[in-house]
Amino acid sequence: MNKTLPAIALLGLAALLAITGCGGGGNGESSGGAYGGESSSTAKTTSTATTTGAPITVGNASGAGRVLVDSNGLTLYYFEKDQHGRSACYGPCAEAWPPLLTEGEPQAGEGAVASKLGTTERKDGTTQVTYAGWPLYTFVEDRKPGEDNGTDSKAFGAPWYPLHPNGEKAGE
Repeated sequence: MNKTLPAIALLGLAALLAITGCGGGGNGESSGGAYGGESSSTAKTTSTATTTGAPITVGNASGAGRVLVDSNGLTLYYFEKDQHGRSACYGPCAEAWPPLLTEGEPQAGEGAVASKLGTTERKDGTTQVTYAGWPLYTFVEDRKPGEDNGTDSKAFGAPWYPLHPNGEKAGE
């Protein structure tokens, strides 16, 4: 399947959100964490997902099977462009793929492996949750549990995949 059109659509969505001032994240709350903490209970006004102390757990995604999910049951993704535990997703990329942020110790919920949780510092000083060394993201086109609309997307220069609880990529 050609991923050029979805990538262009994502860029258009990010531009529209920036122009209208609307964030895709509502109150910005999400779940999960990795080495870095329980999340803030303070609502964010950006589209960036922030943990609320709720653990990362395992759920089922329609195309990828058992994958990591946030406290809302939304699929969590990794970006193959990220290297050495550092995020390469900023600006329009982070609007379409909000990083999962934390302000405290992340928690492993049912099915997730606590030893695979961690954090990494982003360029803006915020702390992003990692799993098996991969920074985690949600996807603005996933609106309910079980969706994995970003699986195998090539948006922003590299593939995106959900993670299985063992830290291996899901989908393809």
